[in-house]
Amino acid sequence: MTASTTRRTTATKSRIVAVGAIAVAGTMLLTGCGDQTGEGKKDGADKTSSAPLADKLPQAIQDKGVIKVGSDIAYPPVEFKDKAGKTVGLDPDIAAALGKQLGVTFQFENGTFDTLLTGLRSKRYDIAMSAMTDTKARQEGIDSETGKKVGEGVDFVDYFTAGVSFYTPKGKTQGIKTWSDLCGKKVVLQRGTVSHDMAKAESKKCEEDKKGKIAIESFDNDQQAQTRLRGGGGDAGSSDFPVAAYAVKTSGGGKDFELVGDQIEAAPYGIAVAKDNKELSEALRLALDAIIKNGEYDKIISKWGVEAGAIKEAKINGGS
Repeated sequence: MTASTTRRTTATKSRIVAVGAIAVAGTMLLTGCGDQTGEGKKDGADKTSSAPLADKLPQAIQDKGVIKVGSDIAYPPVEFKDKAGKTVGLDPDIAAALGKQLGVTFQFENGTFDTLLTGLRSKRYDIAMSAMTDTKARQEGIDSETGKKVGEGVDFVDYFTAGVSFYTPKGKTQGIKTWSDLCGKKVVLQRGTVSHDMAKAESKKCEEDKKGKIAIESFDNDQQAQTRLRGGGGDAGSSDFPVAAYAVKTSGGGKDFELVGDQIEAAPYGIAVAKDNKELSEALRLALDAIIKNGEYDKIISKWGVEAGAIKEAKINGGS
């Protein structure tokens, strides 16, 4: 997902992946207050001590046996709630696999996308994992729109690659394929994402070219934007490719929307970690490399039908 400097950037996120069969399967237990995934601290000490990479974690996390994850749990198929109300998706499955390597439970807590980095800075979360595009602006704490520094920035452990896509009401494409085709039209999208940043930048170009600015209606989450488009409240929607593809496949049994144009600006999704927590960033990188090498990562990617977005090696701050 992208929030203005979150792609769901919290601000420029692109997702390039093959649609494949996006199976809605796999669940994670929810416990405690709020939207959470995992079993909390139950048997945490024993589990941590027996895991292969447990000693790579900061001692405080080893002791509690839990990593608190800030996530906007309304972004299928990356993270969302199934019919039983359980948190499922690509991110929760990857987190669970990382937890096996590190001997901890990843506990997902629901939050609005554009507030996740604030929650990370205030130590409400240990990490943010929510289809967040790794960008230099986010790494450096720069507001992508104003160019001003608004925070200390974060480090990203990159785990996937994706690009931005467009979708329209089915049979009403109006020739929309790129951002420039939206001059004088209305786009609906999630607030603070890469799509949002890109729409604002393109709207300025449209005005300069005297083609009419892009009318942008932004929402707290992508599902609200889809509802607006279904109701005739826009000409197109923009989102990360996996999300757009999932919406096209599932909304109205595949009768509501259609994908248009090609994906734009592929970039990595990253797990955001506070700059002063290098030990946790490195532990996550090592765990991600471990599940890539043992094949568990590829199984998860295949399960959600997003093989084209798979990475071959874990990196820190690989975004540009």
